[in-house]
Amino acid sequence: MQDAKLLLVDDDPDVLLAARLLLKRHFGAVDIEKNPEKLPFLLNNNRYDAIVLDMNFQRDVSSGREGFAWLDRILDIDPAARVILFTAYGDVEMAVRAMKAGAIDFVLKPWQNDKFLDTIRGAVEGRKDEKEDGEKGAKDKQSAKVNGKHATIIGSAMRPVLETVERVAPTDANVLILGENGTGKDLIARAIHEQSDRRDKPFISVDVGALTESLFESEVFGHVKGAFTDARDDRAGRFEEANGGTIFLDEIGNLSPSQQARLLTVLQQRQVTRVGSNKARPIDVRLVCATNADLNQRVAERQFRQDLLYRINTIELHLPPLRERPSDIGLLAEHFLKKYAKQYNRSVSGLSPALLAEMKQYRWPGNVRELQHAVERAVILARPELTQGTLLEPGNFVFRKDASTTTSPVNETLQLEDMERQLIQQAMQKHRGSITDVARELGVSRQALYRRLEKFGL
Repeated sequence: MQDAKLLLVDDDPDVLLAARLLLKRHFGAVDIEKNPEKLPFLLNNNRYDAIVLDMNFQRDVSSGREGFAWLDRILDIDPAARVILFTAYGDVEMAVRAMKAGAIDFVLKPWQNDKFLDTIRGAVEGRKDEKEDGEKGAKDKQSAKVNGKHATIIGSAMRPVLETVERVAPTDANVLILGENGTGKDLIARAIHEQSDRRDKPFISVDVGALTESLFESEVFGHVKGAFTDARDDRAGRFEEANGGTIFLDEIGNLSPSQQARLLTVLQQRQVTRVGSNKARPIDVRLVCATNADLNQRVAERQFRQDLLYRINTIELHLPPLRERPSDIGLLAEHFLKKYAKQYNRSVSGLSPALLAEMKQYRWPGNVRELQHAVERAVILARPELTQGTLLEPGNFVFRKDASTTTSPVNETLQLEDMERQLIQQAMQKHRGSITDVARELGVSRQALYRRLEKFGL
């Protein structure tokens, strides 16, 4: 375990110190962080074998909502991340919810040293096993080496996209990746970087849709000491961090007009000026952007600058939604089943023909990410004594009810929660899973929508 690298995220410095003192005697490197807002930067610049994440930060002392929200962000950045949730408040129900959401385990504070160590050792060993499996290769699989791990892109329907990636990657052309949420836009962006001449330089990912107007310039372009109240030191922005490498701007369709103007200036001049400074700094970056929005429609509606669109879409890649890849559903499901059967020690041998037929009929509004979580949930909840060497059946799966089948925003009851759930389902169906567009139509923030999706299990 001396080559393993861990990350601990908790707002209590005493917890971080105690855990680090214990773990550094058994593992090669242990990074600690109080502020979860720094998670995207840490994950894009480091490879962690296991992440221990607190479930409750200062704004929310016992519900675990912040922990679930940050777990989702971690898995968006690194779907293979091994996350252990950590809290002083918990019960069996919360543990099950954590594992359904993508965590591999759940530890209560105060911890027992031996159990804590065993849990982390199991996570690290699982990470190594996944890496070995990813390196073997198989039919209809192409692997792109990403930050020291292998992200497997599966399916014949993705071959045209991957062939375009091979032709485009060695150039410095700007690339715009279009596709619904959960289709793998981040994996394609990383594949472009890894197959480029910049592969040995940084790959910096920025979810610009999650940055507020006030944070955008500081995070993306940097700031100098004293530029604003909390600016205690000079800080390089994401463009400077990516210098010589690739910067990936996700959810670019969510930029405000002022943010679009600022970004366009930087792209035209190939230099950035930190907030609070007059000194321009030259940059050399490969730009890859992604969005689930129709930018041409946004241009027509004057919500997105046409000159910025011309700058970012030298090459456009369209990722097909999973419902248009029925032949790949079985391959993907089998891949995830083998992964999670091994991870959770379930002897499930495969998927029944009846289940496969239902999976191909289902529309998968959450695309590959939803399929992955559905298979993991089915494997976790399968009763070991009934599944030794047997197949998963339709009864092991829970498919979302298709919102398009409802004829009225009110179902059998007038309960507010039922109405809210149904409105969200209808908006998700209408906008084909686009979180940005659904949040805009419902009049809530993306963060608030994520909380409601988690609350209703959508």
